[in-house]
Amino acid sequence: MRSKAILIPSLLIILLLSCESKPYRQGEALYQHYCANCHMDDGSGLAGNIPPLARSDYLAQNQEHIACIIRYGQEGEITVNGRVYQNPMAGIPELTEFEITNIINFINQAWGNDNGYLPLSEVRKSLEDCK
Repeated sequence: MRSKAILIPSLLIILLLSCESKPYRQGEALYQHYCANCHMDDGSGLAGNIPPLARSDYLAQNQEHIACIIRYGQEGEITVNGRVYQNPMAGIPELTEFEITNIINFINQAWGNDNGYLPLSEVRKSLEDCK
């Protein structure tokens, strides 16, 4: 009996630690599939053509617009970390609100970013506002 009492808390600790090591795995998988081609695996962007997401001041300062950019794309000039980018970004309209939320939360915590957590309700509101 005593070994079962030790085993159950140990398993719980292992499960909790494994979940915390990569809290946004779904967002990471979606990012790899939809975004990494242009923004690179490490979020560094593409040599002056595609803006970085890693340590991006634009990302940090425009959280309320990121969901719309992911779904509908973006055209026009933007400045990221002092550098101007003019290439349009195609939207990904087939992504659900939940998938967009997962991508945003992965990006917000990856590569040295510390942009907090964005709840589904805020992503939903943002998408409603930008229709």
